[in-house]
Amino acid sequence: MFFWIWQLIYLVTFVASLYAFIEALRTSEQAFVVMDKQTKKLWVILTGVATGVSLLAVLTGTGMFVILGLVATLIFLLDVRPAVKGVGGNQNNGPYGPY
Repeated sequence: MFFWIWQLIYLVTFVASLYAFIEALRTSEQAFVVMDKQTKKLWVILTGVATGVSLLAVLTGTGMFVILGLVATLIFLLDVRPAVKGVGGNQNNGPYGPY
């Protein structure tokens, strides 16, 4: 039972890290500079490593560094992404406004 709880934690961490990695890739480099949130390269590396570590944890069932990856992911999703969202040309505008 305890094993499955950890597997679920690893899986949730992987999904969150993958989402953060994709968002870091999609955000323009200019947005990071404008909002003074380090560099795009740093966040792509951090979220990419977090994604890799959490995927490894899901596949092997052991995750010694998953918590560090989760911390980097949460910092990106809760602090950096809201700040850089909408800066630059990364806006999805449809015929009736943003969607």
